[in-house]
Amino acid sequence: MNSEPFFTGWRLTLARVLALALVIAIMILAFTFRKFASTLGAYGYLGIFLLSIVANATIIIPVPGVALTFTMGAIFNPVGVALAAGAGAALGETTGYLMGFSGQGIIQDNPTYKRLEGWMERFGVWVVLVLAIIPNPLFDLAGLAAGALRMPIWKFLLWAWIGKTIKMLLFAYAGASSVGWLMDLFGNGP
Repeated sequence: MNSEPFFTGWRLTLARVLALALVIAIMILAFTFRKFASTLGAYGYLGIFLLSIVANATIIIPVPGVALTFTMGAIFNPVGVALAAGAGAALGETTGYLMGFSGQGIIQDNPTYKRLEGWMERFGVWVVLVLAIIPNPLFDLAGLAAGALRMPIWKFLLWAWIGKTIKMLLFAYAGASSVGWLMDLFGNGP
């Protein structure tokens, strides 16, 4: 019986090249269909889910996914918005994970990345959870580190989903409560 891992040698190289190609294809699609994104909001929770995937599929380039969640929280049930946006955000973040898996040496000289990678080695999924909750551009680096350190993708997705859902819930409720506040402010309230 062979105890050698499946992803070694040429298989590992092929998997990395395919993951990198997938990330590039997703980013090209997200950029190409960005004008189509505004119409997805009309599809309710499914639209929120799809927009959240697109907003989080970009690496390092900020796309205002929380703004969508804030706005949709004022229109739909904030819990449903948070669940849809959190799931889409976690799936979208797989691009960072795959980029880290495919090109471990791409940014490893960056001091911020090195610090984050050290935290990831020490604290693992807790880093993913905390960075997913806090609105910040560092989450892409967390995905890169998780992929480079070969954290099981299911762990990354689970903790990213939990953290992103918590963050989206806060933004959705902020959006829902701001409508009443604005109506009161401008004299249109009950």
